[in-house]
Amino acid sequence: MDPLALFHPITRDWFRSALGEPTAPQRLGWPAIARGESTLILAPTGSGKTLTAFLWCLDRLMLHEPASEPDPAEPACRVIYISPLKALAVDVERNLQTPLQQIAPLARSAGVPFHLPEIAIRTGDTPQTERARFRRHPADILITTPESLYLLLTSESASALRIVDTVIVDEIHALVPTKRGAHLALTLERLEAICAKRVQRIGLSATQRPLEEVARFLGGSETSTDHAGTMTARPVTIINASGPKQLHLKVEVPVEDMKAPEPDAALPPDSPAKRASIWTTIPPRLLAIIRRRQSTLIFVNNRRTAERLASLINDLAQEPLARAHHGSLAAAQRAEIEDQLKKGRIRAVVATSSLELGIDMGAVDLVIQVESPKSVARGLQRIGRSGHGVGATSKGRIFPKFRADLLECAVVVRQMREGAIEPTVVPRNALDVLAQQIVAIAASADSVDVDELYALVTRTHSYSELRRELLEHVLDMLDGRYPSSEFAELRPRISWDRLAGTIRARKGAQKLAIVNAGTIPDRGLYAVTLPDGRRVGELDEEMVYEARPGQTFLLGATAWRIEEIGRDRVIVTPAPGAPGAVPFWRGDSVGRPKELGEAIGAFSRWALEQSAEVLERDYDLDALAASNLLEYLHEQQAATGVVPSDRTIVIERFRDEIGDWRLCVLSPFGGRIHAAWGLALSARIRERYGLESDAIWSDDGIIVHLPDTDEPPAAELVLPEPEELEELVVAELGASALFGARFRENAARALLIPRAYPGRRTPLWQQRLKSQTLLEVARRYPDFPLILETYRECMRDVLDLPGLESLLRALGRREISLVEVETPTASPFASSLLFDYVATYMYEGDAPNAERRAAALSLDRELLRELLGQEELRELIDAGALEALEADLQRRSATLRARVRTTSALRTRTAARAGRGPRGTVPRRARRPLRRPRPSAPAPRCARTAARRSRRASNPRRRRACRAPARPVRGRAARRRGSPTRRARSATRGLRSRGARRRPRRPG
Repeated sequence: MDPLALFHPITRDWFRSALGEPTAPQRLGWPAIARGESTLILAPTGSGKTLTAFLWCLDRLMLHEPASEPDPAEPACRVIYISPLKALAVDVERNLQTPLQQIAPLARSAGVPFHLPEIAIRTGDTPQTERARFRRHPADILITTPESLYLLLTSESASALRIVDTVIVDEIHALVPTKRGAHLALTLERLEAICAKRVQRIGLSATQRPLEEVARFLGGSETSTDHAGTMTARPVTIINASGPKQLHLKVEVPVEDMKAPEPDAALPPDSPAKRASIWTTIPPRLLAIIRRRQSTLIFVNNRRTAERLASLINDLAQEPLARAHHGSLAAAQRAEIEDQLKKGRIRAVVATSSLELGIDMGAVDLVIQVESPKSVARGLQRIGRSGHGVGATSKGRIFPKFRADLLECAVVVRQMREGAIEPTVVPRNALDVLAQQIVAIAASADSVDVDELYALVTRTHSYSELRRELLEHVLDMLDGRYPSSEFAELRPRISWDRLAGTIRARKGAQKLAIVNAGTIPDRGLYAVTLPDGRRVGELDEEMVYEARPGQTFLLGATAWRIEEIGRDRVIVTPAPGAPGAVPFWRGDSVGRPKELGEAIGAFSRWALEQSAEVLERDYDLDALAASNLLEYLHEQQAATGVVPSDRTIVIERFRDEIGDWRLCVLSPFGGRIHAAWGLALSARIRERYGLESDAIWSDDGIIVHLPDTDEPPAAELVLPEPEELEELVVAELGASALFGARFRENAARALLIPRAYPGRRTPLWQQRLKSQTLLEVARRYPDFPLILETYRECMRDVLDLPGLESLLRALGRREISLVEVETPTASPFASSLLFDYVATYMYEGDAPNAERRAAALSLDRELLRELLGQEELRELIDAGALEALEADLQRRSATLRARVRTTSALRTRTAARAGRGPRGTVPRRARRPLRRPRPSAPAPRCARTAARRSRRASNPRRRRACRAPARPVRGRAARRRGSPTRRARSATRGLRSRGARRRPRRPG
């Protein structure tokens, strides 16, 4: 069957004349979409996925339902397109105008009635006037982001979405494995609750795996009609059109020896790159490539590198050929840079992940990746920006920065050709996101039934396993169960009527939920603006604190001069031609997935026996890259006798410059496993040596500093038992900088550390202080939701404990060998670990305060077990101590259990205590209460002291005063007496008044 037969003849004629024949995702996807089924489409970049989702919606709105033009009295939206990037939303809106403007004249000339759909954009960059216009007159198609859709549902504009029937989620792979995806899943269920019907959901992506897991995330669940109360997954049709993408790849190394690169002769003598480093060789090579092409897109892994590389290219070219493009640039600046590349005014753009997804950059001739993209999916997305068309070949070149990076690049390129994308893992039961959404749900309704709330939450795949008890703990936190007198932001956000089973929003809750929307953590950035208020970008607060007015810096490869540094912004003016400092930004590093690590280990073991010609042919390496890679592997084998691989882990020991031992665990398995392993190693070092020595980890292994001892540390130090691994990691997490940083971000998402005012920044150092205060308060409550959530996030989303446990078991079974070596200096693999050592200790600012070890003891282990979704959690404290505590609490222990007495003895003892005897059996003197004997006083120093003590002891009035309990001071009196000065003045006044009463003045 011809898939175009489903469309109106006008749409069918336009498609054939403008685009020709349908692509694979269009042929397979249109029948399912036309049937109204939720659909997940996997197809390569440039294969027409977006048009596959939109064309049926446009055809239905324009031609199949011309009478469905919105009622002017009650307009409403019909189709929502959700993009993870604001810039991508703008591109989609622009590309949709083309079919609308071409189909409408065809219908008009044929005399066919049609309705021209209106399109609106709602993102963080949308002006307030456009937002107000959508509230009054909603468009047929809304293009938005996950956060903006959440804001619409929380505000008065929610009524405009009551008849939505289709939701398109583009680049869904970028949302599913993050808390942003959990936030979107709850937002989609809120939308479906407003529409009171099943909404068709369409997901699009080029890199997603496994498809079944992503489909469950997209569709969610619903109550089954066959079994009362049973939740079943909503049906989602999976369209797998992932044909092999045509790739032309090459890994290039511009020097003969990457250990000691020679400065390029073309560099100016005063160039900052005129020294022995990789930057002396890569920029000249990039400039030569850029000059031979019309448009080149260069990807790097952080914003500082983007600024630095663009500046070096322009310095070499003596003209502005390249611009930097990243998330710290304002939207207007990014749009200007994109437009300059499309119009040919610049020849290259150096970008971070800001251009990774399907943004329309025009015809890009070549994509260059500087340094490994760190994952196969990311590499395919970035290289796919070149040849972004049906059947086109994507051309890419990768330039590694150092030899360990070259090893990873070779494997990533091979995995890209094979389409071996890393599996997607959905975060489960994120309590901080749940808290934010609960406040928003309560604020958007007069009253919310808790049972209905629980049903809505568990319909999402992200919360399908959430227990009712955990939801109630979050409600307790939002209802003010924990004392706000110790931390002000713990004051209630909602009111929970437990008898009626409903919740209501408190005053100010809606504004709080709107101002602090979303899950992207606040990095404490300063806004950079022109004197007239136009936004230029953002700077890291650490750089701002080091800067002074008059200094110049680079932003977007353009020089700016600082005119004024305010409380929340930096005012700048253009400084063309002036030399400027390259700014820096702090951010999370991108870790290597375990699957990629295993592939790197297998390649390292195999490549040792191969020739350079084989590597060039099978792994897309140029001659210099192949020779450098083989030399790197052979040098490591010569230093340690074996190369770390998927079958071998190397424990290397050597002494540093001051004579202390450095212990290195060389392993290819990636940062998530090494981070968990490093925490367990730190705990064992504390046990063995009594030292607080943190293990520094990276994708290539772990390094730790040990004190100078006679004997080198043994290998068993780094091999904890798999059974005790979880206990070690949980106990160590509470004192780590990782825990402190994640707790701060979770508290902000849960609205416990909100921004003070809309549009004004809160300094990051103040957020850290508030987070540490909140953490000290929360540690006293084992069931505090954010403590549990931080442990869950660290143990499931950040660390890979199951992967480490399986690795340790494989080491125990000798499936993976362990090799111990002692070297005079660091081996080539260990040398790459040393670069991270100093930086880690310089910039750790999120470690919790004192009493860090007590964090593990305040956990509710049962709740954490339910949150993690595992069968058991290892005991965090001694089992005997728990049994003794349980016996004491139940009054069954030897010291607290009740003693058996006769009835007469109990009656006599009770009467004696009451001061009377039953039937005169107790003498009268028994009525006098028994005094506890005073402790013997120390020997007096002199007779005067002894006499003074004797007078005090013989004074009955003083004895009664000493025995009388002190009356507690509360309320306003407590505040008045809080100051030491006030207490001293009060005591003085009391003595004076009592003295005046006792000794009246004689007259005359």
